[in-house]
Amino acid sequence: MPANSPPCHPQISRRTAIEVGSIGLLGFGINHLDALRTEAAAPPKHKTAKSCIFIFLSGGLSQHESFDMKPEASAEVRGEFDPISTKTPGLKISEHLPMLAQRSHLWSLCRSLTHGSNEHSMGHHIMLTGRSDIPVGFNPSRPMSTDHPSIAAIAGDVIQPRTNLPPAIALPDKIVHRTGRVIPGQFAGRMGSNRDPWIIEASPFHVQSYGAFPEYAFDHQQRGGEDKRIFQTPHLKLSQGMTQGRMSNRISLLEELGKQRKVLDIAGQVESFDRYRSAAISLLNDDKVHYAMDVTHADDKTQERYGKNSFGWSLLMARRLVQTGVNLVQVNLGNNESWDTHGNLFPHLKDKLFPPTDRAVSALLDDLSESGELKDTLIVMCSEFGRTPKISQLAKVYARPGRDHWGAVQSIFLAGGGIKGGRVIGATDKVGGFPIDRPQKPENFAATIYRALGLPKTTYWHDDIDRPHFIYDGEPIPGLT
Repeated sequence: MPANSPPCHPQISRRTAIEVGSIGLLGFGINHLDALRTEAAAPPKHKTAKSCIFIFLSGGLSQHESFDMKPEASAEVRGEFDPISTKTPGLKISEHLPMLAQRSHLWSLCRSLTHGSNEHSMGHHIMLTGRSDIPVGFNPSRPMSTDHPSIAAIAGDVIQPRTNLPPAIALPDKIVHRTGRVIPGQFAGRMGSNRDPWIIEASPFHVQSYGAFPEYAFDHQQRGGEDKRIFQTPHLKLSQGMTQGRMSNRISLLEELGKQRKVLDIAGQVESFDRYRSAAISLLNDDKVHYAMDVTHADDKTQERYGKNSFGWSLLMARRLVQTGVNLVQVNLGNNESWDTHGNLFPHLKDKLFPPTDRAVSALLDDLSESGELKDTLIVMCSEFGRTPKISQLAKVYARPGRDHWGAVQSIFLAGGGIKGGRVIGATDKVGGFPIDRPQKPENFAATIYRALGLPKTTYWHDDIDRPHFIYDGEPIPGLT
């Protein structure tokens, strides 16, 4: 390929079941170990890391209670929380984000991101793909092959991997609604399911529990369901005494791999499949991978800084994965639309959602800043939408008031990756309902991530009939760098 050719997909992010139990192994051929060792010894393809940690708050973070407070508005708009000063003169945020307030020199805000949907599934699809338009055949109840590809899927496809790990990973679980429907927008969509991002499922789905278990788990509607989940990363080791011969005889996923190979043979992608198989084997053989995922056994000081809960462990894992060479890590802080605060808004934010988020994101900023990696690692944090300007009361369901869905505006948190700290891009009206200055679209948000990853505007992915699809649909948010 000529030196000036745009990146296209290396097709390494093939995802199949990787279940490793007590007799455990990954169901992949041992003959690829030599290839792995050869690849590991090769010089890195990138001289510097360009990475992104994409923090997604499923459910809809209220801008009024977090980063765009309106203390001069009427009581039905301003809410119960007070603003506090940050390290940046003139910039104020919620009193319940004190640790982030102390670090405002490291981060900036865009208060004017807007799109047209107030519906959860469509909002997720819009923000996770960076596309405002509704795809053909969109189904809010399940992912479709006609969905737009997620930002994570695109990054995993077009970025040349620097290690045997895939370039893009999502954790600690898929985003699932309490009814069990898997939210669209997280996957590869029309790129094909063989290019879905890798998902590390360390946090099992729970029908009624929200937030950061075990310390900050809660139920929006106080239904009394017990949450006994354990945050547990994949068990990545071979059983004692597992020789090459025994391993060959106990590959539990052989049948599934045969199906995968048949599909890939048809698509003419056997070589890419072999690379995927090698990448999976590397999970068993790379001490750095074990270290990155084994966050619940980190030293107590580190765990205390991040928080001994699913939010803290997830961001610690993301930080370690970036260290190992993963380019994009999407971290879903709170499954089952944890941030969907139609009711009990103020106690749930104050007591359950803000404390673990404030602590974990601050620890992440500190680690990356102190190590010098923040300049090459973009951190973004957003939801599928914001919340309504006026407080409402659904008395039949919730004991206390909340706010409803609001796609017209939300605040986006950005740090690192060339972003200058202490800046505010855009503004909203006096009730925090609509942008009145420098409105930004999801396409601008996605472009900001792609630029931080070092992807030029000519970058594209190919579909199954070899048509190119350029990844930029907008310009990066201006004024941040």
